[in-house]
Amino acid sequence: MNKIKGMYLSKTDIGKVRKSNEDKSIALVNSSGDVLLLVADGMGGHNKGSFASTKVVQVVSNEFAHKPFFFSVRSAYFWLQKTLKEANKQINDYATNNEDYKGSGTTVVAALLTKNKIVLASAGDSRIYLLKKGRLNLLSDDQTYVNYLVKTGKLTIEQAKTHKDRHVLINALGIYPSLSIDMKIINNEGYPLILCSDGLYNNITEEEMCRILSVNETPTQKIETLINVANNNGGTDNISIAYWEAFKDAQN
Repeated sequence: MNKIKGMYLSKTDIGKVRKSNEDKSIALVNSSGDVLLLVADGMGGHNKGSFASTKVVQVVSNEFAHKPFFFSVRSAYFWLQKTLKEANKQINDYATNNEDYKGSGTTVVAALLTKNKIVLASAGDSRIYLLKKGRLNLLSDDQTYVNYLVKTGKLTIEQAKTHKDRHVLINALGIYPSLSIDMKIINNEGYPLILCSDGLYNNITEEEMCRILSVNETPTQKIETLINVANNNGGTDNISIAYWEAFKDAQN
């Protein structure tokens, strides 16, 4: 049994502006010691957004609880892909048949730590970062209209930061009957991993995030500090974080 040696946690916060919290986050471990992190940022209004983010968490949590081990990294990859597609189907089916829930959707980022690898999945604009040797590395790609314009050379990065359509998504879970999801596998070298909704990274710089995650404090203290700083900087949205870091003696 190859248990993942580290500490993990998740936390959500309503922020300072929103009247409800449509974000959800989880950090789970199965009986084999595999770790699953997930952040979902619901959209479409209170009922719609909360329904979608809650549903993806319920589906993934339930499937993970009934998956005591993975035979291989490849099987973990396809399990995560299949499970997220099932959540997408359930959200879309319900919204299609219930007028009050039309438009329900959620971003999702997930990381499954198994064996010596990490399986990553992303749809929308929540993010996955890896803190490696004093630098915060973005592992996911914002699936937004403005990021598309940047990648096609129609906007600069600086122009994108203030563009009126910078929050418009071109992909999310639950919106369409089928789901397009970015997936990849990376080596687990023991570096800290953080998943977050845009309520965090829009209210705190990556430099601030890097400094806070690099200090000699517990994971709980680090995450609480991140949320406090984001709220002090405006707290313009719900904030969700799922975090993992290796035990000191397990880091490479």
